[in-house]
Amino acid sequence: MSDYSALVALCAVSTAIVVLGGLVQVSFGTYSMSIVQAWQAVVNPNVVLNVEAWRAFVLGAQVPEMNQRSLIVWNIRLPRVFVAMLVGMNLAASGAIFQAVTRNELASPFILGVSSGAGLTILLVLVAFSGATLVVPYVFGTLVLGVSSLLPVFASLGGITAFLVVYLIAWKNGTSPVRLVLAGVIVGTVFSSLQTGLFFFADDIGVVQSAISWTTGSLTGTDWEQVRMILPWSVVSLFLAVVSARQLNVLLLGEETAKSLGMNVEKIRFALSGVAVLAAAASIAAAGIVGFVGLIVPHMVRNVVGSDYKKLVVGCVFAGPALMVVADVGARLALSPVQIPVGIVTGLVGGPYFLYLMRRQQNLGSV
Repeated sequence: MSDYSALVALCAVSTAIVVLGGLVQVSFGTYSMSIVQAWQAVVNPNVVLNVEAWRAFVLGAQVPEMNQRSLIVWNIRLPRVFVAMLVGMNLAASGAIFQAVTRNELASPFILGVSSGAGLTILLVLVAFSGATLVVPYVFGTLVLGVSSLLPVFASLGGITAFLVVYLIAWKNGTSPVRLVLAGVIVGTVFSSLQTGLFFFADDIGVVQSAISWTTGSLTGTDWEQVRMILPWSVVSLFLAVVSARQLNVLLLGEETAKSLGMNVEKIRFALSGVAVLAAAASIAAAGIVGFVGLIVPHMVRNVVGSDYKKLVVGCVFAGPALMVVADVGARLALSPVQIPVGIVTGLVGGPYFLYLMRRQQNLGSV
């Protein structure tokens, strides 16, 4: 099977998994329905072709009249599936980029300190400014923004700050993949400790619960607000990831080869890292710190389609949502009616997977 045939097969299988997992997700709950009924509600033309419905979902307008089953599926349960898909896309693409930048398949947003930096910033905002609003003047009046709608901005700033610190620590007449990884581990450890320390400054039990949700990664209570929050950032970061495939391939050749081909390695490495930070930060803002997705998905896709980033990034965009949707189904239904954080499920999957890799491969760590 050629690489392109393998990529097509991977995308088809991943899409089927997302569809089936999504149908299972929307079928169960206080108001249960069969898979067939769930499918009929999802493809209901009175919703799918309703401009007013999409204006409500995408822009936050008033939800129009629709039957009870469609209302439950589209307004309550499907947003969780959509957010899981976007988070999976972003984390997988982010991990793939970081693995190329560092030439190390153990690299991920978590290992390079980005997740910890974004998570620390979000926790700081939740603890210090919970319920606050920002009034932004513009030509037609003023725009009132809640802190929750700006979480991707704060997460991006935190992730960028963390990676800048990593870059400064790793810099010594330039950077190297090894120094970046070591610096990322240091910064991630420090920021994770600061996250834990923030709990002592939160007096509101609701804020503490929200903080715990962020640090473990959870999609509980997700609605269309989270979809609207993560969607534009995802479109930008995923587009940049796809169009940067050639530069990522060149980085894999090594610094000397990349320089001989005319690439400014430091500038490209820094710019691509910014794309990865944006993708990871958007995911953290919507779902908290979900571990292992950015670590294992690129490796799984690489085993199927090879190391060519023109195929690898596309494969990650499809395989990431498949893993996240299945993990979220497990998180929601495994101990029903109790819902566990999806980050726990991805951790339980990712840990044994890398134990398997360590026993199978002698050269784990290099791409």
